[in-house]
Amino acid sequence: MLFSTVPCVAEPRGAWAGALPHLCTPTVVRIVTAMTHPALGAPSAAHPEPSPPADPRRWVALALLCLAQFMLILDVTVVNVALPDISAGLHLDRTTLTWVVTSYTMCFAGLMLFGGRLADALGARRTFSAGLLVFTAASLAAGLAGNAGTLLGARMAQGAGAALLSPAALSLVTTTFHGPERNRALGVWAGIGGAGSAAGVLLGGALTSGPGWSWIFFVNVPVGVAVLVAVPGVVPARAPRQARLDVPGAVLATTGTGALVHGLVTAGDAGWGSARTLLSLGLAAVLYAAFAAVERASGAPLMDVAMLARRPVVAGAFLMLVATGVLISTFFLGSVYLQQVRGYSAIGTGLVFLPAALATGIGAHLAGRLVGVVGPRWVAAAGMAVAACGAAPLAGLGAGTRVWPLVAPATGVAALGVGAVFVTAIGTALALVGPGESGLASGVVNTFHEVGGSVGVAVVSTVAASGIERGASGGFGEAFFVLAVVAAAAALAATLLVPPGRVTLPEGPLAH
Repeated sequence: MLFSTVPCVAEPRGAWAGALPHLCTPTVVRIVTAMTHPALGAPSAAHPEPSPPADPRRWVALALLCLAQFMLILDVTVVNVALPDISAGLHLDRTTLTWVVTSYTMCFAGLMLFGGRLADALGARRTFSAGLLVFTAASLAAGLAGNAGTLLGARMAQGAGAALLSPAALSLVTTTFHGPERNRALGVWAGIGGAGSAAGVLLGGALTSGPGWSWIFFVNVPVGVAVLVAVPGVVPARAPRQARLDVPGAVLATTGTGALVHGLVTAGDAGWGSARTLLSLGLAAVLYAAFAAVERASGAPLMDVAMLARRPVVAGAFLMLVATGVLISTFFLGSVYLQQVRGYSAIGTGLVFLPAALATGIGAHLAGRLVGVVGPRWVAAAGMAVAACGAAPLAGLGAGTRVWPLVAPATGVAALGVGAVFVTAIGTALALVGPGESGLASGVVNTFHEVGGSVGVAVVSTVAASGIERGASGGFGEAFFVLAVVAAAAALAATLLVPPGRVTLPEGPLAH
């Protein structure tokens, strides 16, 4: 959620061109473009690619689309910093607090690919506007929420709005720009990921410490309204494509993820062997199996499940699942620990997280340089190993642990490794499959990105249940130990799962 993924294809391919919301860095743009489309933006003299006349409003349109995407990225880190204040204000228990994070990513994951299909069926601009309207209205409802039910309902609506908005926005970017300008536009789009994560921890802290946690949602309202009013004047409407909507697939994917998260969260209270936990996890397995069956039988599936038999896609999806889970879980645990256990303010917590937010982008940049030297396999393994080294010192977290000498550097090291894994995950999935399959592979990997955030937070919330419920340090160290073990295991798995080989990167700047 902290980055944005681009399809990196010469022309958008149906719904998949738009169903790729948030894992891209400028480095990924370079990697995938170099590997799958070396001539992107530079047609040969023998076969020049005709481009329509450039729209003079295109850069204003890009600014508006990026501003809308920026809100979606902010909504993750902003909420994480504000969680303790939300919990105190609405008297939320651990389970409900966990759902404040996971309900958003769950709906985003389950409906993201459906949003791409909807953009084809109704038109990208219309779908973008509908998604932005839903997201903005849901943000207002979240800010006004006076109880847990209203807040969780609003968060689910935010996720649904984001699932419509983000793929449609990216589709608009790729159809508005052509030739070399498209790479520049995608570079700008990609750059908002790192900026959003860094701004989120500070803005979330400032708003929560100042006017109150409601304003982390209210701030979206004037921005959303302004973009809604301005978009029709600068973003041209295009005729929709013929597209079938896989409603059963979207419902099964969303409910399956919800059942999985519910089972993982329930285990913290009822135990892993309880009937409620096993029932939820069993239901998730059944729903996912039904989803796979529906997708195989569908003439226009949301996800080509056969892609999961492709080694590069499996490797990319696995790395994305673990990396996102580690990063979002670190923010979740750190925010609750710093504010509930150590008495830090929200703005103080944001400052502690700032090095981690910046380190994510640095890790992605370094990985982009290294994959051409040692290959994505070893960069992915090293990145997960670095993430494990960052989480490991936090396994001893206690009530007296020094924050700036230990917690801030450790979370920064973990984020540095995760940033490197983001690049290798999407780069492996896209660069090592055929050009005609890059959109399909992106859809799979992006879905696992959202699921990773939901599952990761659910797991660590369960492990740290005692500490979160009592506001004590117990359980936090154990949760970070689990993250360290998972990251270390993923490092070992990467050496076996990621295909060998190197990625050759072009010379020049990452983005303009």
